[in-house]
Amino acid sequence: MIGSFSVGLFVNRFGRRNSMLIVNLLAIAGGCLMGFCKIAESVEMLILGRLVIGLFCGLCTGFVPMYIGEISPTALRGAFGTLNQLGIVIGILVAQIFGLNTILGTKELWPLLLGFTIIPAILQCASLPFCPESPRFLLINRKEEESAKEILQRLWGTQDVAQDIQEMKDESIRMAQEKKVTVVELFRAPSYRQPIIISIMLQLSQQLSGINAVFYYSTGIFKDAGVKEPIYATIGAGVVNTIFTVVSVFLVEKAGRRTLHLIGLGGMAFCSILMTISLLLKDNYGWMSFICIGAILAFVAFFEIGPGPIPWFIVAELFGQGPRPAAMAVAGCSNWTSNFLVGLLFPSAAFYLGAYVFIVFTGFLVIFWIFTFFKVPETRGRTFEEITRAFEGQVPAGNRGEKGPIVEMNSIQPTKDTNV
Repeated sequence: MIGSFSVGLFVNRFGRRNSMLIVNLLAIAGGCLMGFCKIAESVEMLILGRLVIGLFCGLCTGFVPMYIGEISPTALRGAFGTLNQLGIVIGILVAQIFGLNTILGTKELWPLLLGFTIIPAILQCASLPFCPESPRFLLINRKEEESAKEILQRLWGTQDVAQDIQEMKDESIRMAQEKKVTVVELFRAPSYRQPIIISIMLQLSQQLSGINAVFYYSTGIFKDAGVKEPIYATIGAGVVNTIFTVVSVFLVEKAGRRTLHLIGLGGMAFCSILMTISLLLKDNYGWMSFICIGAILAFVAFFEIGPGPIPWFIVAELFGQGPRPAAMAVAGCSNWTSNFLVGLLFPSAAFYLGAYVFIVFTGFLVIFWIFTFFKVPETRGRTFEEITRAFEGQVPAGNRGEKGPIVEMNSIQPTKDTNV
């Protein structure tokens, strides 16, 4: 939570790429503390290592989506943003596999498993220097137009980047006329209030959907269903997690963010009801356990279609260059805070409510579905400038007569990206 709220302190001072490079030092330090805690016979080292890794994770969940959003062409921004989630779920799957008793999940080797945290950090330290800085940061924040132009030409694979440069210049002029955007200003200014509320609600829809609770319950449910090694079934859920994130990569630019999020939330709500019913009846009907297993796997699949990847990268799309770091900080802090509360409160809720605990998540999912349907705009194919204009109420007059459940931004036609 603390790390995510500190995103703006780094990206505005050091840039997007350099910020990611610097915080890898935290991952290396945290990994070393956890990896050597058993040799040092120090529980304090383990706790401190976990705290340092938590700080690193909070920062990275702001840095990475922001960087990807700023270097991606408009037509592929969602697909590249979903690749961030794909990297996360692959990491979770690899950790589950390496955590097996037959590999590193033993009393002797568990510190080595925790210490492996340094490997991705070292790889990133070696590769990031070859990656370009965000051209938007260079032009808008540092006024380095030539550097930004060269990077865009290299990224797009074309010399004709005049339209992109002009869009950044326009945003730079507007940003220079505005005062510095703080967290408080995000909630005060009418043009920022709606997108920041959308950002927070989307983050809450990810964590309060019950996905972590489902993973918490999965091993026990698989065991009740007669699976001799439920940990392998849990890894199977991780495989489903990964597969459907890949599916989302290919769908997000065709179906759109809003549509996939609605499908994901609706599917999860149905599956959570099915899980509740099957958990209540599995003692009377043995086959209900298998229905519950299917509902869990489908729940995970629907999560990765929409609520898993979309909240992370859509925040960067809803804001211009000036308010983006503060918005990412608020959204990230909302995500990690709700994550913390679910982890803290779910065991007690499960103890008192039993299978009915998933009805609570169903209620949240229905609320988030309604909110998404009426308030969340479609950002697919729209430039940052178009999205910002729409929230400021500067939609072309010819489109203002269009009514519907979506905000006015959806009346703007997507920009055709000729660079892809």
